[in-house]
Amino acid sequence: ERVLYIDINIHHGDGVKEAFYTTNRVMTVSFHKFGEYFPGTGDVLDLGYGQGQNYAINFPLNDGMDDESYKSIFRPIISAVMERFAPGAIVLQCGADSLSGDRLGCFNLSLKGHADCVDFVRSFHVPMLVLGGGGYTLRNVPRCWTYETSVVLGENVPDDLPYNDYFEYFGPDYRLHLPVSNMQNLNSRKYLEETKIKLLDILGEVEPVPGTQIQTGGVDSQLDPRGLGSEVDMADVEESADPNTRVTNEALGRKEHVAEYAA
Repeated sequence: ERVLYIDINIHHGDGVKEAFYTTNRVMTVSFHKFGEYFPGTGDVLDLGYGQGQNYAINFPLNDGMDDESYKSIFRPIISAVMERFAPGAIVLQCGADSLSGDRLGCFNLSLKGHADCVDFVRSFHVPMLVLGGGGYTLRNVPRCWTYETSVVLGENVPDDLPYNDYFEYFGPDYRLHLPVSNMQNLNSRKYLEETKIKLLDILGEVEPVPGTQIQTGGVDSQLDPRGLGSEVDMADVEESADPNTRVTNEALGRKEHVAEYAA
């Protein structure tokens, strides 16, 4: 199975990207603040390596990213990823530090704009694991994940917050949704469109996954990354007729990698 990791935390998802940098079994997609900002990685041309080339997708952004701009890039990029990569499972990391008003963040997303990403990914009906992440304005983190839990479950929740032990944290309005700021969006339409086109071109280089499982047989094919010198089972090899007898690779003439059964 193939796994898609999507990161909407304001910081680049560098750790997950590095972990799967050389494989085509996991694609990482990160939308993040780029430039003089931690961790300083995630350039659009940071694509992966070897079998993992073109499987690390990075959309670097500037301050002030708002709902409309985010939606204009997130939906087409994720649509192309789903079409080309066709994951069997999705991990969506919903860092709340990309919300407007975060103490360390510098985006201007509303709860609804942030959760639109969750709703869109959910619409593909692929098994999905939704995770939390960053978030440094205490009262906004539970707001974010409460609302996005409701989106995942397809349930509506009222805007008025119910009284609870932490009610005073959410004053003076005591509501789920908050207004965004009037900060300037430094992401021009031209920049977003040009970067989107670059990433769509990169995704166009990803070998599309067919509707049924097949082996292309090509040495360099990403659908069959066995490479040169790999052993292929012969069609005339007969398995043992006794179901209680274990047939070893040695008996079938197969080679085992030295690390295959390592702890």
